[in-house]
Amino acid sequence: MNVYLDYAATTDLTDDMKEYLTLLLNVWGNPSSLHEEGQKPKQIIRKARLSVAEFIGARPEDIYFTPSGSASNTLAVKGLTSENPKRNPYTVFYSPTSHKSMRTACESCISHSRLKVNSFGETDLTYLEHALSQSGKKIPLVCIEAGNSELGTINDVVKIGSLVHKHKGILIVDATSYIPFYQIDLHSWQKHVDILTFSGHKLHALKGTGVLWKKKNLTLKPLVFGSQEQGLIGGTENVLGVASLGRAVSHFDYSSVSTAGRDRVYHFIQQNIPCCYLAGPPVESGRRLPHNLFLCFQGVEGEALMLLLDMHGIRVSTGSACNGNDISPSAALTAIHMDPQDIHSCIRLSFSGHESKEELDYVCHTIKQCVLTLRELNAESRF
Repeated sequence: MNVYLDYAATTDLTDDMKEYLTLLLNVWGNPSSLHEEGQKPKQIIRKARLSVAEFIGARPEDIYFTPSGSASNTLAVKGLTSENPKRNPYTVFYSPTSHKSMRTACESCISHSRLKVNSFGETDLTYLEHALSQSGKKIPLVCIEAGNSELGTINDVVKIGSLVHKHKGILIVDATSYIPFYQIDLHSWQKHVDILTFSGHKLHALKGTGVLWKKKNLTLKPLVFGSQEQGLIGGTENVLGVASLGRAVSHFDYSSVSTAGRDRVYHFIQQNIPCCYLAGPPVESGRRLPHNLFLCFQGVEGEALMLLLDMHGIRVSTGSACNGNDISPSAALTAIHMDPQDIHSCIRLSFSGHESKEELDYVCHTIKQCVLTLRELNAESRF
């Protein structure tokens, strides 16, 4: 049996999406061309922009298509801070559990500071308030994630945004891991959020397309120069990627979001596998992404468990796919002060919500079998 439980890394293409994209393969013109072959893809991009705007409650002219969620994060941070880096007016504050693209962009700024999180990975609002009050004459630029892809932690964007704006700051929110499970309505969120980013391939669109929404009054400096996307993101558009994103959000159904499968697996593991614990918020708290389980199996190498499960047809990960080739400790796990001995003993299961009872039971019993096997091998290797 094959069971894919790595939906936090990427999502599949629906049959409808495959049929739609196949029809577009004959639309090959350059959207910047003025003749008929160029106007066809231009209209496809226009339609997709309208769909994305409607999906998040925004104006189409405030939506920008980028090559990825990482590109959106980088553009959001560096587009504000790179015009004159030695004299820019911002002090950058960032969550240590943010996606690597956000953390790295923030750390490249001359004036930057890490925020603190609690043991669940939630932004420490008391510390944030104190940090903002120390900004002096600089404008606070605060960068957080709405939901964490590893720990499953959900941040309170409204409270954070209220604090940031109280101190005349700007809030950038990476919503890539959040938006597949919770409808975003910028009619209300834009009171608290100044820039929003997300990635298409977490929403059953093609890889290679991201979104950046910004308030009209904010000016970003382009990092790739050209005339496309109102001059903000140069380069001929990824028409198929943009089209797939427009199609995905216009057909997106939040009614299927459920914690039932995740909770079934978690409670089995909790009751049947000793020396195992959940990292991040409790499943009952309502502050955890509904598809996410991030589990530490003490005495087991997470990578070994992932590979053994893969041999049994179960696809999981050890954390963010963007860190897949990096053996250094996870920034998110380090930030919550997980025991260093446990950091490499974790796996992440991320569910679609459509798994059958038979698939979930197979996952439960296979994880138990694999953990016991690896623990026995580790015990034997000590002699």
